[in-house]
Parts: sequence; C-alpha cells; structure tokens
Amino acid sequence: MTLLIKPIVAVVLLAACVFAHAHGDEDHGKDTALPAASSATQSAAEGDIAASPQRLPDGSVFVPKSTQRLLALRTLLAEAKDQPQSVELRGRVIADPASAGRVQAIQAGIVEAGPRGLPNLGQKVSKGQVLAYLAPQASGLEKAASQAQLAEVDGQLIVAEQKRKRFDQLEGSIPQKDIDAARADVMSLTRRRAALGAGLSGRVPLTTPVSGVLSATHVVAGQVVDARDALFDIVQPERLLVEALAYDASLVGNIDAASALTADKQPLKLTFLGAGRQLREQAIPLQFRIIAPPPLVVGQPVIVQVETKMRIKGIALPQSALTQNGANETIVWVHDAAERFVPRRVWIQPLDAMRSVVTDGLKPGERVVTQGATLLSQIR
Repeated sequence: MTLLIKPIVAVVLLAACVFAHAHGDEDHGKDTALPAASSATQSAAEGDIAASPQRLPDGSVFVPKSTQRLLALRTLLAEAKDQPQSVELRGRVIADPASAGRVQAIQAGIVEAGPRGLPNLGQKVSKGQVLAYLAPQASGLEKAASQAQLAEVDGQLIVAEQKRKRFDQLEGSIPQKDIDAARADVMSLTRRRAALGAGLSGRVPLTTPVSGVLSATHVVAGQVVDARDALFDIVQPERLLVEALAYDASLVGNIDAASALTADKQPLKLTFLGAGRQLREQAIPLQFRIIAPPPLVVGQPVIVQVETKMRIKGIALPQSALTQNGANETIVWVHDAAERFVPRRVWIQPLDAMRSVVTDGLKPGERVVTQGATLLSQIR
C-alpha cells in the first residue's frame, strides 16, 4: 500500500512542475494593462487638442483662457453714439513761416567757410551767427570799372585832404563854415573809398535771421553761387505745421477738430489755423499747427483726419480692433463666449488718427477685441 502511494504522489508533483513551467514566461497582467495605457494616452492627446487654440468649422476660433492671457487680449463693450463725420486728407509737415528762416546769396560770389567752418545738418544756430562768407565774384569788365572809380575817389581824397590842411592853418582868418565843409568832404570821400574797397575785395558774412536748427544746406566750400540762391534753411522743431489740400470748398467752414497720423502710425494732435483763398492744384490749402510735435522732418507725409460738425450714428473703435480677412474685408472679433471669438464683417468710416466709426455690422452691447485682433486672425 505504501509502495503504491509513492508513485502517485510523484506523478502529481511532476504534473504540477510541468504546468508551472509552461506558464512561467507569460505575463497575464501585461495583456490587461496595455489597453488601459492606450486609452489613457489617447484621452490625454484629445485633451491637449481641446486645450489648444483652433479655428472651428463655422469660422469662429476657440481660445482657452490660458492662451487668452498669453495673447494679452483686451475687449471693449460696443456703445453706439453720435460721432463726428470725418474726412481724410493727404498732407505734409512744413516749417512755421513765423519762426523759420533761410539764408540766401545777395550777390554772385564764392562761398567760404565761416569762423567755425561750414555748419552741419541738425546743428543748433543762434540769430546773427555767421555761417559762412560770400566772396564777391565780379567779371573783368566790372572789376576794371570799380578799380577806375576807386582811383578817381583816391585822387579826390588827396585834393580834399590838402584843402583841409590849408584851411586848418588859416583857422581864424577864414570863415569856420569853409573849414567845416573841407572836413566833411574828406570824411565823405574816405567812407566812399572804404565802400568801394570792400566791394572789390571784402567778404560778405552770411548770418542766420532766426535761432533754430539747421535743416538743410545747399553749399560746399568754394562753390560759386548766383544772387538769390538758397544756401541754408533753419527751422524750429518745436514749431511745425501740417499743410493739407482740400478738394471740397465746403469743408473750410465745417472743421471742428483735426488729427494726423504719420507713416509709422505715430499720432499727431492738430489745431486748425486757416485756409487759403487761392487754389493750388485745384484744391484749397489748409494749415494746422502740431501741438507738442514729436521728432519730425519738414516734408514728411502724413494722413490728416478732419472732424466736421456733421454727426453720424456709430460705434467708435480703435484702429487696433480692425483687421482684414482672407477676402480683404474689414472685420472685428466679437467675444461671443468665454473661450469663443466670432469674426464680424463691418463697415467703417474714419473718425480721427487713432479711431474709426463702425456704421454697420456690429450691435451695441457686443464685446469687441481691441488688442490682439491680428493674433486671432492667425489662428488656424
């Protein structure tokens, strides 16, 4: 009996060992964990896509709150009011005639450097400062005539001087009026000779008529210039004007306010000075004074926005709120929901240098993006 049990136990133990060996390299937990890991990875990827800015099929864009803060988006509540109707004009910066100056040649001659050399552009100058000298350049015939006249005056001066000396010796025996007349003749001839001599060999100083900054130079040392040639231009940078051309004569008496914008989007505050009474290029010239002008140059082009006394109903928005879509239409972005922005096509009219009036396409009470609108248009 005991001998029979031992072989049975040995068979059972051998079967158990075989079974354990057959399943020893298999990992049953791995088969169940793999699908769970794949599902977690897919869910995370879907979450990342949902949390990133994207354009929706209807044209609106989805922007999470975190991305809105990164883009620094700012909005404004649309409010309809009566806005002044504006007119856009082309203009340019000019110097104020009351404070600007120009140095011209009063006669033909050769330009010579001044006491400190020829001045540089942008150099500050004071009224009466000598910028250069103009050496007269006369023709041979004119020079010969002046020399002959000078020789004649020299002869007259010698005779007058001798006469004065004789009269001085006879003082007390001849009338005093004759002595005074002889002295006056000598003085007159002396001054006449000095003037003729200066005209032949003297240099004419070229001085500034006003104080300011040298804005233009048109000469170099040794240059031959003619009479009335412009040599130097002086302006005062703190006193500049804007000149624009208006093709509608009714605009002259209908101006309420004005502003301007440079090519680099720099705003200028203007004050209307007056209008011309003579057409120039079939238009009326208008002049405006720049209040606290930034660094500008004479001749710089600007866009002038003239606000008239007429009123229109609309919503005023800054220029930063306006952008273009693919069809080159003007649009604004409306903050429709917490994380949703909708493009809205609008019709606008200029208001001033920094704002426009939306006359159609936008409803009062809607929240419009005023900062970062161009960034929303780039979301795809």
